[in-house]
Amino acid sequence: MSLPTTEVVGRHASPESRGWCSPNPLIHGGHESNSILNSRKRIFLVIFILQMYSTTMSGIVVIFDFDKTIIDIDSDNWVVDELGATDLFNQLLPTMPWNSLMDKMMEELHLQGRSIEDIEDVLKRTPIHPRVVPAIKAAYALGCDLRVLSDANLFYIETILKHLGIRECFSEINTNPGFVDDERKLRILPYHDFHTFSHGCNICPPNMCKGKIVERIQATLAKEGKKRIIYLGDGVGDFCPSLRLGENDCMMPRKDFPVWDLICKNRQLLKADVHEWIDGEDLERVLLQLITTMISMEDEIVNQVFDCKFETIAHEVLPKPLYVP
Repeated sequence: MSLPTTEVVGRHASPESRGWCSPNPLIHGGHESNSILNSRKRIFLVIFILQMYSTTMSGIVVIFDFDKTIIDIDSDNWVVDELGATDLFNQLLPTMPWNSLMDKMMEELHLQGRSIEDIEDVLKRTPIHPRVVPAIKAAYALGCDLRVLSDANLFYIETILKHLGIRECFSEINTNPGFVDDERKLRILPYHDFHTFSHGCNICPPNMCKGKIVERIQATLAKEGKKRIIYLGDGVGDFCPSLRLGENDCMMPRKDFPVWDLICKNRQLLKADVHEWIDGEDLERVLLQLITTMISMEDEIVNQVFDCKFETIAHEVLPKPLYVP
């Protein structure tokens, strides 16, 4: 089953019209260390330079997993726990695939009198690190093509992104269909209809192979002339797409999460550079360093600026790839 995607209008707009143009994101919190603040100042000074001098749109596509990457928890577990259905969920878990189980849980919650509004209220208070939204807005302002690739569902993801005010930053959401039916019940269906035929990947769950979706994205990018992918993820399902990335791409696994463990054990299988991150603050720092480095390497005018007045600042924030034994 192929999920229709929604293109964002105005992807080639100016930084101001793309919703973020200030180089100073330091309005959040006053308890950070001086080293963190200084590092963030340097990063956003480089971003400001890129916005001022870059003559081309970024050729960078950033693909985000959703659960435990954009948000800090698993959205399925969050909804089930917050609506008091954990015991039933645990009872049914051994009996069916996860995606089918979530559709069944939505039916059970509907029968218990839980409304769509109840589910939306739970989603709107989903925990998220305070630096993730600024990071997404900054990447979008720099001209990156942002996309979501997640084994959650469209209803959850769009509800949360709209609530955070960043839905328009993403050109595409690849996930399991989630919609409200005529009975005002939330339905969650598989991205890939595994009841009809298998997607053929023995690494991924039956309802979604993220590797095949990345291959489809890569084929489209080749036609559009976009050059590089940065992929962020945390789970087992993010390992398969990491194997599809090329030597000019970057993989950003969340450290000490399942995909990190798999990469550590199979580093020789990956062609992409690996740059780990720990939390939302780390995600912001590493992601924006990678983006600014890629843009500055490709844009001749920006390179001339860096070669002169800002060379020292730029090189202070360049990320180093992680070499996992």
